Amino acid sequence: MKKLYLSVLAVSALLFGSCSDFLDVQPEGSAITNAYFTNDQQAIDAIDGLYKPLHKETVFGRDLFWEQGAACDIVWGRTRNFNSLATLSYTGDEEPLRNSFDTFYQVMSRANWIIKQLLDKETRTELSDVEKRSLGEAYFMRGMTHFLVAYRYGTDKQGVPFVRYEDFEGEYDNSIPPQQPTVMDNYRLIIEDMDSAIEYLPKFEEYTEYERGRAHQAAAVAYKAKVYAYWATWDESQWNNVITMVGLLETEYGRDLAQTFDELFSSDFADYWNAEYIWSIPSTGGVNGGGSDFPGVVLENKGWGVYNGWGQIKPTLDIYEEMAKDGAGNDRLVRSILEYNQEFQFFGETMRFASSSDLEAGFQVNKYMDPFKYANAIADGYVNPNGDWPTARVNFPLIRFAEMLLFRAEAYIMTNQPELALSDLNRIRERSNLTLLDHTPTMTDLYHERRCELAFEFTDHLFDLKRWHRSSNSEIKALAEKELNSRPRVRNYEDRTSPTSAFTIGYYADYPNKEPYQDYMMVFPYSPEQVTKSNGLLKQNEGY
Repeated sequence: MKKLYLSVLAVSALLFGSCSDFLDVQPEGSAITNAYFTNDQQAIDAIDGLYKPLHKETVFGRDLFWEQGAACDIVWGRTRNFNSLATLSYTGDEEPLRNSFDTFYQVMSRANWIIKQLLDKETRTELSDVEKRSLGEAYFMRGMTHFLVAYRYGTDKQGVPFVRYEDFEGEYDNSIPPQQPTVMDNYRLIIEDMDSAIEYLPKFEEYTEYERGRAHQAAAVAYKAKVYAYWATWDESQWNNVITMVGLLETEYGRDLAQTFDELFSSDFADYWNAEYIWSIPSTGGVNGGGSDFPGVVLENKGWGVYNGWGQIKPTLDIYEEMAKDGAGNDRLVRSILEYNQEFQFFGETMRFASSSDLEAGFQVNKYMDPFKYANAIADGYVNPNGDWPTARVNFPLIRFAEMLLFRAEAYIMTNQPELALSDLNRIRERSNLTLLDHTPTMTDLYHERRCELAFEFTDHLFDLKRWHRSSNSEIKALAEKELNSRPRVRNYEDRTSPTSAFTIGYYADYPNKEPYQDYMMVFPYSPEQVTKSNGLLKQNEGY
């Protein structure tokens, strides 16, 4: 019994223990940890340790969105000390950057260990079905988190630190992971991990009701498409691979658009796994909570006296106007953004929107408001009763099929097949009852659709702009340059408590002037502390 206790304790420390940064490596590969994976439950527990960090406030719950202030679609809504993120004055020491960097490397390290252990076991005996699935999940999570670091820090001049434990005989020696020569080398390794994930993972449809939310084959294919799209920043031949991957999602995995835009953000469990679903953070309310905090983060500060929303991450006038190009009050606009005097349901009461957040923008994100509409939202489990942990019943999307169609449309335009992009763009527009395009699409059309369809989801609009700024297409390059060098605008209301108040338009008050965008700003700088602690092994990105 004592031996069992020690093995569980040791692996728990390995999987859940925190560390201040990725250079603070901890001993691995001891006799105790090598004795793990003796039954299916241990494999399940190990993989659950990889998923858990994605739910954190410091990742998809909030912190990754602070970066987006440098584009023109969101502002913070409350004063923060991260103005360097919004003004392109990056230092690398910003708390949100450090938080996500540390978390992703922790997940990579833990996935590395799981892969190594299960591959070693596979040489000795046949893995169980659960262990095979777990191996696929570990490959997927290593590839996903590796990608989230690679495109945000890696360039054609140097890649990001990464090593595969299985490439070493015996145990990895806990050295600082070497930087790959270029980010393309990182992308090759990510593609290999996703291919390995596909080999071991089941299809989504093979999971039981209680297993849904785990990694599956289609999610790995979708990430391959996304990696190839980012790879195309440096090698435009990769657009052909994007087209192939999206085609596979349709023909091999049956992915399609949901019937309505509304159902994508529904609080009904029956809508969670519609045809458009590919990869998400399934979130719940109730006393036990779970999933992303983001619905409560974007909710009005103190929730009009009913619920403790945080009042952060506000839409700008810029994104509102972009959406309104499709007609005032169009379905996609109304479902995405609350504006002053717009009617909505909140805890069973019909209200008209007004806001008293610390710093006003004049708008609120509406995509994730569905669970808050019920009179008994807390008692019926739609919303967490703890406003300091404001999870709500929403399947928070990370990748959905609409984004895949947008990547394919972009690939068609970039490979001189713009006429083929028309169908993909119009499928998205038709679903939201928007006027269909009647001309050969251009990158201006693509810019509009991607910006509007995916607003306030972590599809990383800021890095869309940064990769477009390097594009050989002069049209999208000019659009990206314009937004990267613009400051977000907001509505300033005379009487902020009145839904019908008059307003003036101005720049968001919390941001000073931006630095002019330069090519080196495409990626973030590494934390200077990380660089110093590496003793020269981690090289800072050019320009910082």
